[in-house]
Parts: sequence; C-alpha cells; structure tokens
Amino acid sequence: MFKRIKKDVSVVFDRDPAAKSVLEVLLCYPGLHAIWLYRISHYLFVRGWVLVPRMICYFNRLLTGVDVHPGATIGEGLFIDHATGVVIGETCIIGNNVTLYQGVTLGGTGKEKGKRHPTIGNNVVVASGAKVLGSFTVGDNSKIGAGSVVLREVPPNSTVVGIPGKIVWHEGVKIGRPGEDEIDLEHDDLPDPVVEMMNCMQRNIMRMEARIGNLEKELKKHESKSI
Repeated sequence: MFKRIKKDVSVVFDRDPAAKSVLEVLLCYPGLHAIWLYRISHYLFVRGWVLVPRMICYFNRLLTGVDVHPGATIGEGLFIDHATGVVIGETCIIGNNVTLYQGVTLGGTGKEKGKRHPTIGNNVVVASGAKVLGSFTVGDNSKIGAGSVVLREVPPNSTVVGIPGKIVWHEGVKIGRPGEDEIDLEHDDLPDPVVEMMNCMQRNIMRMEARIGNLEKELKKHESKSI
C-alpha cells in the first residue's frame, strides 16, 4: 500500500510543476484523493458489494468533484489535474500513465447494456472539458484537445480536436515526441482544423489565379496571331 501511495505522489510531481512538497500533495490534491477513494470502492465492488461502493463514490464526488464509478477499471499512474467536474463511467477502462484535466467526461451515449464507455490507452492526455462518449478505444500516446467531443475510435499516436472530434495529427513528426517513459502533456500545442482548411482554400485560389493568368496570356497570343 505504501509503495503505491509513494508512486501516486511521484506521479503528481512528474506532471504538475505547482507541486512543492510531499505534505502539500498528500493534503491538497483532490485528484489524488479521488483515486484513493476509487480504489477502496472498486475493491469492494469487484467482490460483490454494491451499496457501500456507491456510497463511497458519492462521498468521493462531494469531497473531490470527481464522479468515478466503482466498476471502472483504472491502471497505474493516473493523474487527475484539478479534479473538478471529471466523470468516469462504470464500464470505462483506463490504461497506464493517463492524464485527465478538469471537466473531462468519459461517458456513454445511451441506455445500452454491457460495455458502453470508452477504453483509454496508455499515455493518453485528455484536456480540459473534453468529452469521450461511447464504447470505443482511444489509442496509446494520443491527445484529446480541450473542449473536443470524441464519438469514434482514435488510433494510437493521434491528436483529436473539434466538435465532433477529428483526427488532425497521426504518426507525424513533431517537436518533443514523448519517449518510452515520458508523457506528452503539451495539450495546448494543437493544430486548428479551421485555419488549416482556410489555408488550403487560399492555396487552391492562388493556383486557380495562376492558371487563369496563363490562359489569358495564351488567349492574347492567339488573338494577336489571328490579327
């Protein structure tokens, strides 16, 4: 138990530059408290308890602002920054070294039974206010931009932004690519799909103008020869 607590604290220091001391982290980080309360509720839930784990879940939400169902499966190294407004559904599966920012929802899309929440791969960063809804997988080392609404599967090593979420980066070359033990937290460094579309239109217009200019020159030459 103490080994796991030590690892949880080290995760905070690795990903939050605001952390100053171990005592501060232990006492003042609601995301860390939410993970500990979840583990207690999950331990009871998988052994057939229902009411007590849900009561712990409810207390967890009141205390930390995180609503994580005791049936969710969460790997090692989860970091919930600021915690407030985070929702994790019952059948959600979260891999190792995942980072969730405030306002993230990992939810379902209806009243269907069975697996109805997303599976989040390893080393994934889900930025503030993002919603990942449905039973699909977000691949390893991917980033979900702030405010995005993701409704379909995301391949590994991808960046998703927008409503609905669109893959705007995949297996490309970028500065600061994370190594094996490094997690890319630069969720502000995301391309703008609207700007990219406008740039593409501008390039097409320039090509059309150049072609029209060439056609006009050829037409003038043809007219001068006819005269």
